[in-house]
Amino acid sequence: MAEPVVRIPDAKVALSTASVYPESTATAFEIAARLGYDGVEVMVWNDPVSQDIDALRRLSDYHQVPILAVHAPCLLITQRVWSTDPWVKLQRARAAAERLGAGTVVVHPPFRWQRQYARDFVTGIWRMADETDVRFAVENMYPWRYRDREMLAYAPDWDVTKDDYRHFTIDLSHASTARADALQMLDRMGDRLGHVHLADGNGSAKDEHLVPGRGSQPCAELLERLALSGFDGHVVIEVNTRRAMSGAEREADLAEALAFTRLHLASAPKVPRW
Repeated sequence: MAEPVVRIPDAKVALSTASVYPESTATAFEIAARLGYDGVEVMVWNDPVSQDIDALRRLSDYHQVPILAVHAPCLLITQRVWSTDPWVKLQRARAAAERLGAGTVVVHPPFRWQRQYARDFVTGIWRMADETDVRFAVENMYPWRYRDREMLAYAPDWDVTKDDYRHFTIDLSHASTARADALQMLDRMGDRLGHVHLADGNGSAKDEHLVPGRGSQPCAELLERLALSGFDGHVVIEVNTRRAMSGAEREADLAEALAFTRLHLASAPKVPRW
């Protein structure tokens, strides 16, 4: 039998609801449906709809867009969302994922000042992962920088490959901000890579989340590697569209990101050398 012309993995391409900010969670579902995304990742944050499981289910049903992942409220601005206790946040994220049919909970490593949480984080994530079929995919972060100063804000480490987790999320914008080699990080994650946040960056101290292809990160190469490896997790477009001058411009950026991702996930099979 002839080899296929291209090899396309089972990975679904989803839109993070964070990608439409400052527009609403509801707008993200509408755009994802109109552009043909395979689903959404819900960023749980200050938008009340993002915290309301029944409202999210209604949006998913109305637009016929499945919720593939839930991003736990780990940001500085979400410290009081779903409790101030970080373990309660993760329990509620897991419950939301289970009720919504999402396969993954994305979680950041703790802030360094969350000392008890950080001390127990690795074992606690393993314990929670053992209690559910939902993947807890821990995301790589970055040092905080200001001028010539660097602050290590995350513990046990911003480079999550230094610790033992069952599943990882790789975020290319975060790798850019950390000035880390994303492909080497991908190799270290190996078959524990469960989730991808796709965005670009130019190595700025600010987390840029550019549309893929507009920065210096190896977005295309990473997607092609995923295609060749048969990756079956989710690839989530998580880009910054706050500077879009109109809804049409925002939508054009998100359409471009989807087209880029689908193009590079369709990878030609390796041809043997004679």
